[in-house]
Amino acid sequence: MNDHIYQAPREWTRLHPVSPLLGGWAFFGILLAYWIHNQLPAWVDGGDEQWAFFDQFPLLWLIGAAALAFAITIGISVWQWRRTEYRIGDDAVYLRQGIVTRQQRQARLDRLQAVDVVQPLLARVFGFAAITVQVAGGDKAGVALKFLRLGDAEALRNEILALAAGITAGDDAPVTAGAEPAPASSTGLRDHLAERTQALRDPEALLAGRERVRTAVAAAEEREVYRVPVGRLIGSIVLSGPALTLASVPVIAVGVALVAHVDVLGVLLAVVGTSLVAIVTALAALLGFFWSRLNGGFGFTAGISADGLRLRHGLTETRRQTVPPGRVQAIRLHQPWLWRRRGWWRITINVAGYGVDDQSTDTVLHPVATREEALRAVWLVLPDLGDPDPAGTLGRAMHGAGDEGGFLASPESARRVDPFQWRFRGVRATERALLIRRGRWEKELFVVPHERTQSLALSQGPLRRALGLANVEVHSTAGTVRPVAAHLAVDDAIALLDAQAARAREGRRRQSPEQWMRAVGLETGA
Repeated sequence: MNDHIYQAPREWTRLHPVSPLLGGWAFFGILLAYWIHNQLPAWVDGGDEQWAFFDQFPLLWLIGAAALAFAITIGISVWQWRRTEYRIGDDAVYLRQGIVTRQQRQARLDRLQAVDVVQPLLARVFGFAAITVQVAGGDKAGVALKFLRLGDAEALRNEILALAAGITAGDDAPVTAGAEPAPASSTGLRDHLAERTQALRDPEALLAGRERVRTAVAAAEEREVYRVPVGRLIGSIVLSGPALTLASVPVIAVGVALVAHVDVLGVLLAVVGTSLVAIVTALAALLGFFWSRLNGGFGFTAGISADGLRLRHGLTETRRQTVPPGRVQAIRLHQPWLWRRRGWWRITINVAGYGVDDQSTDTVLHPVATREEALRAVWLVLPDLGDPDPAGTLGRAMHGAGDEGGFLASPESARRVDPFQWRFRGVRATERALLIRRGRWEKELFVVPHERTQSLALSQGPLRRALGLANVEVHSTAGTVRPVAAHLAVDDAIALLDAQAARAREGRRRQSPEQWMRAVGLETGA
């Protein structure tokens, strides 16, 4: 067995030489998609026109042109690879790259938000991975390294997390053979991380009969909190709005044909003939929704460690996310109407550096949670809600109405602008977080830790001003979660604004990661 120990480089180092082959396919795929887009109408129309392209350009020429385009793409990728280097320091991860214009970027570890190890399908087959270091400061503030050997990516992730936690590597740090992560106990995990005596085993490599991965800095032990069954994930996709829309199309078509005596097939062929590109685009978006939900939620597992929150998921592209303690800015629990009988919830989060796409898998904390799992997911991010009955408070926030559970509700004048759900809107502050609920048929609950409140705003349109109403907007980092306490009485909105600003200042003053680790049982007072 090879005793090679993976270690994050301190000197400038190139990415793996296979990177151009793994990353060069994207540009080639774009060219192929563009060509298909241009030829698709002729293929569908039929006739001699569909072969006109091949009459002008024989098959041998097409093969040669494709080979030339691929060679150029790979050549540019190799040139880019030779001009790209990275290294890790005690305070940042550095990346310098560029062919014509050189640039050097750094991801400061004191602003670290998350570290992701991502394996697209092709990279996963050959044992490679990309690592993304997300930091606060904007969409392009982080660093993405594509591609490294899986062991190198794991070593870099482990050392980044250790340095971000304030642990500096020693020259005599011992290393042992890889072992399975043991269940987390209430003591010893921080000592385990500091000593770095246990390496991470790569289960995929073991299945393939390859060497065990050993890293100079060991991964912290992990305790699994929940896992999503495949059956429930598929059921949630079937009971989604797009699935219902797709299933209703043939039913509506048959109904129209029987009642109005319309030639549905003729209408359909006419529509296809006139707007094929629009139909194909709509179908691609619909299928993309189903695939993103299935691929992003497959094998979804959440756990806790001394590093923070750990999420693993993916069917063709596997993603292992590590979000250090206290980096989640806001939480959204959403229950679509079709999920209400099942009691399922979809939970998303805001983390600085992640995207703002509602379908992004980066921001999912739980793709389809039961009520109990939803409570555990909130506990993962916010172990101390600052309430003597956190489960009861969250339960009333998820299903209550009016002022039930101590919520500040919308006044009756809000009925005029919000007749269907004004009674289901409410806001309540606990000692540690602000809870905002809304929705009659589709339930939503926002949870914002006080210390993560970025700013506050009070807004009024002409109609709300006439009715004595106002909205309080709780600004978070860019993301899918956008908390707004809508249609409050003006006096209540002003009082909420002032009180939340004071709570945010106090929360930032007393915040510390160690309190998070103690709250989730990763250490005791000993």
